[in-house]
Amino acid sequence: MIDNAVDQVLERANLSDKLKRMFRKCMLNTITTTLVQKKDDSAFLFTGDIPAMWLRDSGGQLRVFLNLDDPSGKLYDVIGAVIRQQFRYILLDPYTNAFNFAGNGNCWSAIDKSERQNPWSWERKYELDSLCFPVELAYFYWKQTGRVDLFDGDFLAAVKELIRVFRVEQHHEEQSEYFFIRDNGIEQDSLPNDGRGIKVGYTGMIWSAFRPSDDACEYGYLLPANMFAVVILGYLEEIMTAFYPEETDLLGTITDVKKEVQAGIVEFGIVEHPKYGKIYAYEVDGLGNSNIMDDTGVPSLLSLPYIKYCDTDDAIYQNTRRFSLSKDNRYYFEGTAAKGLGSPHTPPEYVWHMGLAIQGLTSTDEEECQELLRLFETTDAGTDLTHEGFLADDPTIYTREWFSWSNSIFCEFVLKEIGKLKL
Repeated sequence: MIDNAVDQVLERANLSDKLKRMFRKCMLNTITTTLVQKKDDSAFLFTGDIPAMWLRDSGGQLRVFLNLDDPSGKLYDVIGAVIRQQFRYILLDPYTNAFNFAGNGNCWSAIDKSERQNPWSWERKYELDSLCFPVELAYFYWKQTGRVDLFDGDFLAAVKELIRVFRVEQHHEEQSEYFFIRDNGIEQDSLPNDGRGIKVGYTGMIWSAFRPSDDACEYGYLLPANMFAVVILGYLEEIMTAFYPEETDLLGTITDVKKEVQAGIVEFGIVEHPKYGKIYAYEVDGLGNSNIMDDTGVPSLLSLPYIKYCDTDDAIYQNTRRFSLSKDNRYYFEGTAAKGLGSPHTPPEYVWHMGLAIQGLTSTDEEECQELLRLFETTDAGTDLTHEGFLADDPTIYTREWFSWSNSIFCEFVLKEIGKLKL
């Protein structure tokens, strides 16, 4: 069901044979290697080389496919089935970031400690962005396909659970029972303070335990995730108004949370950098401390126009972008083969393909974009696929042979460059 759509996209596209081959292989990779239809009306989407479905990754894996025409409706059926599964997972446990195909008790680590056990939970690293991606995908699905069957009782129940968590985690110190400990000696895999995380003050923003990289937050208010929350709360306002007009109290709460989070971003999340001026911090604690960096995992500070928080010409974003793509950001690396954003999740000097794609998706500089396309051609290690991170001096040394989300974001960048990106 994808071959014809890919052919249409590549027809008369001004791309090298290598990029066309990579685009085709990356698009087909997700549909043919990570998707499993379930016996009900849902579907399961593996992240790639890990036998679990991430709420975040599955949203990112499928967003690109909403840019394709689907006369048969079969592709849209599959996307809708995955979205149903996402919201059912939220109802099972909104603090779980990655789920099993069935309630079989499989897990990333049997030593994990949290306040709740769930046999569906592969890993219980609470990540604010994980609750945002399913809403984004459902909203884009509605807008691109015109289908409204998703907006049923399960969807509404999951939204109520999502908003309940947002409300609780605005007051993490006083109201949250969540903790997470993985006593494996790896600092970024566990939260300090008996699994509760470093103490935070109230800001109006929503606390997150972990980043999109699945690494622990240094400070609990992760700015890119809160910015993403503002965006999806706006989507929920529109959805509630259109499909659940009787839910006036819920709509009011959604609006209140959106305003409070945005006010917190403005009050606590903007810092004065001596070189770049006003920029967004990556994390803050609401007690005067901030973490000035950027990580390649989406949502990142670099990705703010991609998640539709702001326009690319926004002044504070542009200042932040210049910082993010500089050596002043300790997770930006330059080597003989490539330069770009990396992550504390991978070794030093590893550039992420996802970061290169987001740089291209948020760039208005054609020379920059052409150079980024060249980097994709020359850093795939001959696989015609993207990876997680690769050594900036030697792209044949890389992490994750099979990383579907990264493949999808690369394809979005290609669509942008040939004028066929709809979202």
